[in-house]
Amino acid sequence: MRFMARFDTIFQTALQHMTDRHTRRVLRPVQQTGAVTVIRDGRELINFSSNDYLGLTHHPALAARAARWLHEAGTGAGASRLVTGTSQQHMAVEARLAAFKGAQSALLLASGWQANASVLTALLRLAGEQDGPPLVFTDRLNHASLHYGCMAAGVRQIRFRHNDLDHLEALLFRHAGQPGMRVIVTESVFSMDGDRTDISRLSAIARHHDAFTYVDEAHATGVLGPQGRGLCAGHDIDLVMGTFSKALGGFGAFVTGSRAMCDWLVNACSGFVFTTAPPPAVLGAMDAALELIPAMDAERARLARNAAHLRDVIRDCGLSSGPSTTQIIPILIGATARALAFASVLEKHGILATAIRPPTVPPNSSRIRLALSAAHTDAMIDQLATAITDAARESA
Repeated sequence: MRFMARFDTIFQTALQHMTDRHTRRVLRPVQQTGAVTVIRDGRELINFSSNDYLGLTHHPALAARAARWLHEAGTGAGASRLVTGTSQQHMAVEARLAAFKGAQSALLLASGWQANASVLTALLRLAGEQDGPPLVFTDRLNHASLHYGCMAAGVRQIRFRHNDLDHLEALLFRHAGQPGMRVIVTESVFSMDGDRTDISRLSAIARHHDAFTYVDEAHATGVLGPQGRGLCAGHDIDLVMGTFSKALGGFGAFVTGSRAMCDWLVNACSGFVFTTAPPPAVLGAMDAALELIPAMDAERARLARNAAHLRDVIRDCGLSSGPSTTQIIPILIGATARALAFASVLEKHGILATAIRPPTVPPNSSRIRLALSAAHTDAMIDQLATAITDAARESA
């Protein structure tokens, strides 16, 4: 025990530094009591921090299919996909997913982080074998997993200003004479600001510069685009990544694209090759969600309507929701201590809305990140609006 604890002073000092900067996180368990309600510290709260945008995590169809596939095929896949981990259910879900996304092929992965970190790494290494090191153009506010994928591939990112396609195009022209495959990496909906990329223009820019496009649709799939197919639907995007852990109410991730690309990833993507396949219950929930999502236009409309109303409430309080145009709505606070105080006032009003702090967001941009769900009732939205008004007044 003495040996195991000999570095604890280093850890405790680092933790104290985090505490002093108001950036230390602690785990606080919750008990889910419904699609958008939880119990934490003995009190029921309305959850405005979940990514369950359509309320599917408690949908009976997902639970029933997950249970049926669990009983039929067991609790685990037992191996990686290339050994004995591929079942008919894996193939069926991938086929349904490819059809939903309008792609030739689809590939399931364990999580969104794993997908971005390992798929992007594999692609950039292959790109480097074509004509020298690739030129990788990335939005400066991309998710950490996308930045990690570039870092793991050993490439230098050419970062364009957040969601500034004029800047992206200028950078592409600036590097026009250099060798190397062009790769553009961005998100369709950004998880901290709730703004969206102009996918039509992005695609046109990429085609003009013969660039490969990698778009993370984690926060758009199920919510935006025709029948919830995402903002990339109908556009010429080479690789679309997404997750089942948000609007689709389950767990896991995917990429879609050409058949040749997916077949190559089966052989070259470490996050696919060297990990156990998704288990039957997870696949069942995926399958049921993909069946339900296209018919949920009413839920998507409700989500958009409530988001627009709350952005008005935030503005009327003298606060900003930034560039948000989606179900993700930041209340921009700035100082970390004030954001924590704001979240505390919301909790007193029965609202769970987490304060997001550096390093998740840039310094001096701490915020309350509201994530709406179609399962929120009108009364819940009204309760949140009142809480925001009171919190803005108390923290002024």
